[in-house]
Amino acid sequence: MLVVDDNRVIRQLIRVNLELEGFEVVTAADGVECLEVVHEVAPDVVTLDVMMPRLDGLRTAAVLRADPRTRDLPLAIISAGPQAESGARHTSVADAYLAKPFEPAELVRLVRRLARVDRRTGIGGAARYAPGARG
Repeated sequence: MLVVDDNRVIRQLIRVNLELEGFEVVTAADGVECLEVVHEVAPDVVTLDVMMPRLDGLRTAAVLRADPRTRDLPLAIISAGPQAESGARHTSVADAYLAKPFEPAELVRLVRRLARVDRRTGIGGAARYAPGARG
């Protein structure tokens, strides 16, 4: 699991809630840092804030989608703003959208849904996205 948000408090909030549910979590402060670590970490899911310095979440998602190694990586936009205004635009580059503030249980459900095992191949988790992995 890779959590990308420029707000340290939000990163920690997401991290703690997911670690309490058994997820292994790595964090990044912006899109540039995300792109630097995503291939090393080989996460099951990436959560992205939209408004971040250097490289925002939507542009980061577009770069991840353009890379054959990460194009199928589940992406969730977690951002302030009502779903009606921005959710449809965000889910055009991501698999899911969660508005801030969110309930921790909502976050956990979303990440679990995105991280589930591919029933066609039986492959799940980081193995789907690790360099050289098949799936």
